[in-house]
Order: sequence, then structure tokens, then C-alpha cells
Amino acid sequence: MSGAVLSGPGTGGETVRAGGPVPVVHVVQGVVVQGAHIVHGRAGSEFATPALDLDRLVWPRAEPGPAFDVPVAEIVDLLVETGERLKADTDGLLAEALEHMVEVSPLPREVLERAYALLWRSFQRPQIQVQIDNELGGSDVLDGWREVSLPGGRVGSIRAFPPRLVHILAGNAPGVAAMSIVRGALTKGVNLLKLPSNDLFTATAILRTMLALAPGHPVVRSFSAAYWRGGDESVESTIFRAQFFDKLVAWGGEATIRGALKYVGPGFELVSFDPKSSISFVGREALASDTALEEAAEAAAADATFFNQAACVASRFQFVEGTVENADRFAAALCERLGVAREFSSAGGPKIGGELREEIEVLRELEDDYRVWGGYDGRGLVIRSPEPVEFHPDGKIVNVVAVPSLADAVSYAGVATQTVGVYPAARKAELRDALASAGVQRVVPLGGAGGMPPGLSHDGFYPLQRLMRWVNDE
Repeated sequence: MSGAVLSGPGTGGETVRAGGPVPVVHVVQGVVVQGAHIVHGRAGSEFATPALDLDRLVWPRAEPGPAFDVPVAEIVDLLVETGERLKADTDGLLAEALEHMVEVSPLPREVLERAYALLWRSFQRPQIQVQIDNELGGSDVLDGWREVSLPGGRVGSIRAFPPRLVHILAGNAPGVAAMSIVRGALTKGVNLLKLPSNDLFTATAILRTMLALAPGHPVVRSFSAAYWRGGDESVESTIFRAQFFDKLVAWGGEATIRGALKYVGPGFELVSFDPKSSISFVGREALASDTALEEAAEAAAADATFFNQAACVASRFQFVEGTVENADRFAAALCERLGVAREFSSAGGPKIGGELREEIEVLRELEDDYRVWGGYDGRGLVIRSPEPVEFHPDGKIVNVVAVPSLADAVSYAGVATQTVGVYPAARKAELRDALASAGVQRVVPLGGAGGMPPGLSHDGFYPLQRLMRWVNDE
């Protein structure tokens, strides 16, 4: 692969035009790479990236990764210091990234501003330590060999050995980049981050902040972040190989995951954060008083509008226990709360148009089977229907369905259901086993869908544990 430098039409781009496209930088093995060699995107929303040097995007297996022998305590200290530097934005890199992000991200500036202001929280020591303790049982297995007892009085040893990882990042929330960098650093392995077209700047801003803090540090040299068009075989067929990487860590929609699967083979496995959707269960207790109704509607709206409903944890279908009249009361209260700005949502969202608007207009004509609250201005719309609608609610649209009991609503959950928010929280216990059996990964109090706590499973597995290469000494 020596001398493999890709630019121009070979990677889906063309020669850059002066002045127009948003500039994107790469980080390659801890070095910032600039240059507008390739233009991507559509007219009016173009961005330009450096040429890809594929040789520099991989680490040869003949050599250990730069951070393989760095003590975990030192890595944690570096991550914590990076978080403090991000919080202060000492180098202005987050501010720079934000200005570019508003040009390419579907999220409004106010949401991006608040998300960027809180990125540092992923780098706090308690959040990092709980991942090590809960997912790996402690740092000893990262720093060396853990002795384990075996049947028959035998003794063996295991080690979580540093992996070689390529990450296909999702761009629906900036926290994905922060989470991936923290996890990648804790593995001590080498990490290539494939930047998504709707978040070209968060990962590199974090890595550049770490680089400014500790230039040349082994952890810094263990990361690269670059953009290429997803599915570009001239890039992916060359580097997505077991001779370079152990695992492909893929976030994204069905097309992304299916595209990743074709590269999986012996010695190169897929760790997939599959496309998911989330729902809410609202018990009859929410209709017991005006106070309870207001509380439940606010909690349900908070879950439905997380990152303006772009995140997997955002609720799209909400099942209300009781009569249709109960569902209508809840739907009306919910609609009033959708157009409220919160920490990770804006008062307004994308306007609803096209075929989706036409479909909703048809439903408006079908009372009493269907009822619609709200308009198409992006401040929120609620549809009450006898069964879940067939289209995918998005852009602050929520589908409310009346059910005889919350137990009946379990049938609407499945393996693609990530989070179920329950009101009141006391009723989670009666539902969680059935929901788990249906395929659900998280059961939370209504209003608590956003912000997964570190140290717990994610999409049904422990990510840090899954990323490692587990080696036995028998």
C-alpha cells in the first residue's frame, strides 16, 4: 500500500474552488493535516478535505501501538486534563469547530452550543473510572495479567490487550465523538475515526485539544481522524482488513451497518451500535390529576425532543394506558410542551413538508380514528392513532396510541427498540422483564432517556469490554 495517496475524483471529490467549501482538517497519528484537496457535498453545502494518505491511516502490526504500555492511570489523567481544557476552550478549537458545524449540521446553533459546552463532562474522572470498574472489573487487566482460578485447582491469567480499531462515527449528536475518544484511549489501542458528513469537526477539535495539551504523547499518536465518502471502496477495501485492524466499530443507520458487514471476516470483527428507536409508556396515573398530567407531559416531551429527535434515545411512539379520551388529554398536553427549548433541544425544529405533510393531512380527515395536534412549523406535532403509524415520526413528531394496559404495549417493542421511558417510574419493575424479552436494551423513568450513564451496558453489551482483545495465559 506504499504511496497510496487519494485525492480528486478517486474519492468522490473534485478540485477545490476558491472561497466556497467549508475547510475540514484531519488528524493523522497525532498530527494535524490541512489542505483543501477534495470537495464533497452538494452545491451550497460543500466542504473540502485534505488528500488521504492511506499508508498513514494504519499502524503496522509489526510494531506495538504507541500507547500499548502506558499505564491506565496516566491515560485517565490525560483525559481529565483534556476535559478541563475543553471546558475552558483554552485553544479556541471548540469555538472554531462550532462555527463550521452550524454550516453542515442539521441541528440548530443553540443546540450545538449547549452540546459543545458540555462535552467536557465525558472526560470527568468518576465517569471514566466507573467504565473501567464496571466493564472490565478494574484497571489491573489493562495494565497487566489478571490471575483467575479455574476448575480442578488450575490457575490461569487473562489480559484485556490493546486492540486496533477503526470507528465509523455517527453525527447525530456531538457526544458520540467524545464517547468514542474516551473509550478508544482507555483501550490503549490505535484508533482510526471515520468522520461523518454531518459532524466533521467535533472529533478533530477534541483530538487537537489533546494535542495542544500533550504534543507527542503516545495516546495522541494513537489516534487518526479523517473523512472519506462512506462506502468508498477505494478507501475501505484497502484499509478495512485484518492485517491492519482487529475491529470495525460502526455507528449509524441500516445502510452503514450493512456496508460494514461486507468487510467482516476472520480476524476482523464488527462491533455495531445498530440503528435504534425509542418509545414511552404512560400509565393511567398520569391522568389522575392536572399536576400528574403536566409532569408526565413534560417528561415525555423531554424524551421526544432530545437533540430535536435526532438521537436514538428520542421517543417517537408513546403508549398511553386507558381510554382514547385519556390519550387525547395526554396528547394535547404533550403538544404544548414539545415547542420548549431544553438543554439538548430547541423550541423550533425542522419544518414538516412534502409527502409527510400530505400523509398527516390525510389523517386529519379521519377523525375520530385519528386526531392531530400542532402544525408544520417545527414546534412539535402529535398524532393520536388506534395503532402506531406506518411512517417514521421525526423532527419533533410524536405518535400517541391508547392501550388497555401497559402490559399490552410491550407487543410494540422489539429488538430495534433501544429505550423505553415509563411513567410512573414505580411501574418499571412490572414491565422490565417482558421488555427485555422483547429485545429492549434500556428501561428508564419517563424523562430520563437522554444522557446514558457511563459504566452501564450500551445497546445490550459493555462497549469497553467488547472493544478489547481478550488473551489467555493458560
